[in-house]
Amino acid sequence: MRTHTVVDSPVGELVLVAEDGALSGLYFAHRHRGRPKPEEFGARDDSGFDAARQQIEEYFAGERREFGLPLAPKGDDFHRRVWDLIAAIPYGRTRTYGELAADLGDRQLAQAVGGAVGANPLSLVVACHRVVGAGGKLTGYAGGLERKRFLLDLEEPAEEKEARLF
Repeated sequence: MRTHTVVDSPVGELVLVAEDGALSGLYFAHRHRGRPKPEEFGARDDSGFDAARQQIEEYFAGERREFGLPLAPKGDDFHRRVWDLIAAIPYGRTRTYGELAADLGDRQLAQAVGGAVGANPLSLVVACHRVVGAGGKLTGYAGGLERKRFLLDLEEPAEEKEARLF
């Protein structure tokens, strides 16, 4: 059984989708490239999302670095392997598409990795904003580059913020 709720956040409303008690989707409500059609979210039911809502609030307050929620993303084996690599990127750090492709054993997979990153149904929780282009360039993000920048800034270590001149 699939249900959904909508929660406010500093990056706009988020749609949380659950299937049988596990989070299967977290999408930006008003601008999310590749987001499923709203009728695929299931019935709106604001109950059962308390832990997700609380952890999202803690994340944006700077009190949470990892999410501890039951997850049920839908994807093929390649997508799941990429999503596992994304989930392993520590808070405040980034990896490039090429590095993830190399982790899979073939740097030539960078574009395929990009496709899998873009298909990630669990924005924030599986932190695909931490995946950047070569040289740290901000590229592609389902919620838009301004959200990606906001999330990376949120996670930037204090010592790096203090060392910046501007």
